[in-house]
Amino acid sequence: MRTVCVVTVGRSDWGLYLPILQCLRAEPGMRLHLVAAGAHLAAGHGRTDAGILRDGFEIQDRVPMLLAADDAVSIAMSMGLGTIGFAQVYERVRPDLLLVLGDRFEMHAAAAAAVPFRLPTAHVHGGEVTAGAIDDCFRHAITKYSHLHFASTAEHGRRIVQLGEEPWRVTISGAPGLDHAGRVPLLSRDELSARVGLTLTQSPVLVTQHPVTLQSERAGEQTDALLRALDTVAGHPIVMTRPNADTRNTDILERLERFAADRPHVRLVSNLGTQAYFSLMSQAAVMVGNSSSGIIEAASFQLPVVNIGLRQEGRPRSGNVVDCDDSAAGIVAALKRALSAEFREYCLGVQNIYGDGHAAARIVNVLRTVELNERLLIKRFVDCEGGLPELSSPF
Repeated sequence: MRTVCVVTVGRSDWGLYLPILQCLRAEPGMRLHLVAAGAHLAAGHGRTDAGILRDGFEIQDRVPMLLAADDAVSIAMSMGLGTIGFAQVYERVRPDLLLVLGDRFEMHAAAAAAVPFRLPTAHVHGGEVTAGAIDDCFRHAITKYSHLHFASTAEHGRRIVQLGEEPWRVTISGAPGLDHAGRVPLLSRDELSARVGLTLTQSPVLVTQHPVTLQSERAGEQTDALLRALDTVAGHPIVMTRPNADTRNTDILERLERFAADRPHVRLVSNLGTQAYFSLMSQAAVMVGNSSSGIIEAASFQLPVVNIGLRQEGRPRSGNVVDCDDSAAGIVAALKRALSAEFREYCLGVQNIYGDGHAAARIVNVLRTVELNERLLIKRFVDCEGGLPELSSPF
């Protein structure tokens, strides 16, 4: 029996993990050991570990690590607490493999803690670039801690190799969130209205805004500009999600709370869950903000997206994304284009560049069959002299 320890640190990764974990759980020779940490366990972020249980998964370990404050020193201290907590889990469980995903500082703590244990680590969504976020540092560091890599596109796979990783360690899996986007049963308009507490007689505007961590001092200013732009949108209810746990997230949250309290057509929701979030994507008129879900998953719903500012700069886009700066005027202009009948019709023909909906099977097949030996554990740095090797994509 092969034990795979999987670390989830918040709603941002849980929906992406779900198809992988469902596939992994169906394998008779594999055992899942699920560790919930970070924002999942924070009351201020809705205690989203309850959603894991509702999705039918048991949590074998919890690692509390987030301090109440959201300044730089608190984030750094939270990383230290997480490293201690994850180390204690690995010492007790001694899993055969560790699976991590993405670029969060909490996930970095989980991957770093595994290094002294010589714990084979597999990383999903490496090789990507987000110029406006400190996440780049964490993502690339996790790549170097990891022994297996599951990239969402061939471009991202080549970048992993450019970081010195041996090509045989890299699988172009596609983005696992697309597996779930194509299979989760979607809520009806009435069911979705009941879930968010807002009558959705018209297609809603979905707003997901997070701190731009390399510009965290501007979080309040950027949110004010977004809200001024939203006040120009007529005839659509607005559903806003809470920001993630990054530095200065409270600057955003306080403004969203005031905005929603003053407007009956606006709702701020703590934790939609994967089903309701994808249902909103399927029914929304437009998505606005700076979330990776607007770049990666939204194209699967042919949803127009207004992507604001630098947070997602560097990630390739499907044709449904309208980029703009973080000024109110820039957002208003982008909203006007995204809400136009012409652009909506154009989006109906958009293909998602992040995969074909079969990422989970590719990932679990590697986790099931890879030999856990010295070849896997002893990493050799590959110098890419004379250009980068080509990596084939299955989609």
